[in-house]
Amino acid sequence: MGGNRIVVYKEPGKVTVEDHDMPRLEVPADVAQAIGMSRKAPHGVILRMLATNICGSDQHMVRGRTSAPPGQTLGHEITGEIIEKGDDVQFLEVGDIVSAPFNIACGRCRNCKEQKTGICLNVNPGRAGSAYGYVDMGGWEGGQAEFVMVPFADFNLLRFPDRDQALEKIRDLTMLSDIFPTGYHGAVSAGVTTGSTVYVAGAGPVGLAAAYSAQILGAAVVIVGDLNEDRLAQARTFGCETVDVSSDTPVGDQVAGILGVDEVDCAVDAVGFEASGHGHDAGEQPAAVLNTIMGLARAGASLGIPGLYVTGDPGADDPDAQHGTLKVRLGLGWAKSHVFVTGQCPVMRYNRQLMMAILHDKAHIADAVNATVLPLDKAPEAYQEFDHGAAKKYVLDPHGLIPAA
Repeated sequence: MGGNRIVVYKEPGKVTVEDHDMPRLEVPADVAQAIGMSRKAPHGVILRMLATNICGSDQHMVRGRTSAPPGQTLGHEITGEIIEKGDDVQFLEVGDIVSAPFNIACGRCRNCKEQKTGICLNVNPGRAGSAYGYVDMGGWEGGQAEFVMVPFADFNLLRFPDRDQALEKIRDLTMLSDIFPTGYHGAVSAGVTTGSTVYVAGAGPVGLAAAYSAQILGAAVVIVGDLNEDRLAQARTFGCETVDVSSDTPVGDQVAGILGVDEVDCAVDAVGFEASGHGHDAGEQPAAVLNTIMGLARAGASLGIPGLYVTGDPGADDPDAQHGTLKVRLGLGWAKSHVFVTGQCPVMRYNRQLMMAILHDKAHIADAVNATVLPLDKAPEAYQEFDHGAAKKYVLDPHGLIPAA
């Protein structure tokens, strides 16, 4: 049948754009069978995609650092227009423009009712928590596509109040599906408030979103660490201080050169399990960032850890890391009474407030992360550039509907 072009992982380092069948109002067969729900999804909608973004989490799969099989569809950052809705969708209409949190949530289970939508109990037979187009997340088709099905739509979707305003600000609003709430969650989890000094590890899109969020929350100084000078330069465009973690000068000494002391009030890990060691030619060290932020954060601090850590990493050099076991200095964190906040961001806890900040010109997240719009067919090239450290957040425009930047 065909009719829906979608980005597909083929092998490490390679993605293609393929023609798939149009989505239907159905949940994946494995989910329905294992959970005991109906395959039919009258609670769902079909979206025509307006914007869908490439995420660092996608890049982990494309690098071959997860168990993603060939044929895995990609994409969990979804903003679109409703073109079809099921009979049980009561409060949304065809033509509405909406943001879909990357976490799929039923709205009915204990965790959803406690606002823990990143660990919904009813949408993934393998474990708590699910997402579109991601390995081990329930088999839901990806959103780097022309069309996508969103289940439990009344609960999951955030409707933008004005269509024209939404289209005008779509480069910012598309960040509500993942990286803006995720970065904000990292900063909130780290306890950022008025006058805080903050260290953010990683100047990729999530790290930049965390740094920008720390400024929104009132931080006095935000320091971003990375080994990519282009990404550090992007952080400086909106007022961050930066440190080069590839330098042989210890990160603590570089922080002291900025603050006068070698510790910060709050720290965020926006890197995750593919972390590099600090210093010249240090190579990959999966626990390096976690250990660094424990060293930098003051006693009693909270550590926000939105960076992705996995239970299995087949590409790791360290045999322990292949099974998600890292050499973390937990004793240091224990001695300093640190609080660790990990896991998927519960997007719905933040996305409405962040939407209002965007709509009323209090947040310009697209500029902070250097949003770069490309047609869907350019996804393979965008993945290659992103893998080589491009200081950009790639926004795919499947239907050519994003106004010229």
